[in-house]
Amino acid sequence: MNDAQIGDHPRVQFRCSKCREVNIVEVARRPDRTQVITPLPSFARGEGAGGLDSSFASESQGLALPAGREITLTVVSGPIQGEPPYRFRTLRVVLGRGGADYEVNDPEVSRAHCVLEVKGDIVRLQDLESTNGTYFNGERVRAAELASGAEFRIGSTVFRLTITPR
Repeated sequence: MNDAQIGDHPRVQFRCSKCREVNIVEVARRPDRTQVITPLPSFARGEGAGGLDSSFASESQGLALPAGREITLTVVSGPIQGEPPYRFRTLRVVLGRGGADYEVNDPEVSRAHCVLEVKGDIVRLQDLESTNGTYFNGERVRAAELASGAEFRIGSTVFRLTITPR
């Protein structure tokens, strides 16, 4: 039996091919399981999406800070909790350790960990092939679209995205 056959079922029943006995197995969800968005969104298909030097010129068409709105990123928990909220001034923000647009002082965060891109009232989150992954809704993700109030985690730091009127 493979993962596709098991899907999201909490229990799986099968018959042993040797003894013909029926078995029921509890399927534990693995915390490192990647949530797959299929087909992969166009914003996550860019060539060389794994670094700070990636060219997003063609991808940035249609990206704009929403008029009359303010987008902020607040640390909910983790080693940098208590820092003032980060206010978006650009369409694209890379989160990571030294050299990123928003530096996260967390030893579990990669140098270029993930990127947030703004398009209207939606913010696109994309993992930049980080070592420890990016988590949204408790699942490891390669890419996700976030609305106001969404929370995600990189390393041991949890962020909340907020879009408010100015």
